[in-house]
This record gives sequence, structure tokens and C-alpha cells, in this order.
Amino acid sequence: QVQLVESGGGLVQAGGSLRLSCTASGRTFSSSAMGWFRQAPGKEREFVARISWNGGTTYYADSVKGRFTISRDNAKNTVYLQMNTLKPEDTAVYYCAAQRPYYSGNYYTSRGYDYWGQGTQVTVSS
Repeated sequence: QVQLVESGGGLVQAGGSLRLSCTASGRTFSSSAMGWFRQAPGKEREFVARISWNGGTTYYADSVKGRFTISRDNAKNTVYLQMNTLKPEDTAVYYCAAQRPYYSGNYYTSRGYDYWGQGTQVTVSS
């Protein structure tokens, strides 16, 4: 079992930056691919980014490509989402999620992830 806790959300102006952190506890971390999703009020949860279990492969939604960067530090059991050039459309609750160990498929939907954090609010003002 893996437990995930997000932090780093807040209120920023358009064009600003935030770095979200997700710290894992419990069974295994270094062998699990990690992802970030977000959900705005009244909207479906959408894929944002994903990093492989060894950190060698990353994927991004088209809406954030070139602005967001996902990374991980297995020694700290932590995955990060660096968000630059933020837009009002980025406003949402951001969720950290973990795939099962050594799994590399279905990275772009929530069904591909076994563990979820509680979410952290990101609000971008215009």
C-alpha cells in the first residue's frame, strides 16, 4: 500500500510559477510510475503528466507541454510538478497518483493508477 500527500498549491498571478510536491509513504515507491492529474469545478479529471518508475520517460498533456515539468527523487520518495507560465485555465485541484509497481501502460487515464493523494488547490488569477 502507498499513501500520497501533495503540497505546494496556492494562489498565483498569470505568468507565475509553482512547484507541487508529492511525498509517498508505505510500500514501494521507486518501482512505481507516478502521474499528476487535475480537476476543475464541474469538469472531469484530466491527465497532466506522468513519469516512469526509473525517471527515464515522461509524458505531458498537450495543454501543459513546454510549461510543466515532472520529476522525481526516489531517495526522498517524492515526485514534483514544476509549473511555469501559469494560465487561468490551469486553475484546478491537482492530484498525485501512483501506478502499480513496474507497470508502464494506460498512463493517460485515472484507471491506470492505483493510489491517489488528497489533492492540492492551484488558483491562477488573470
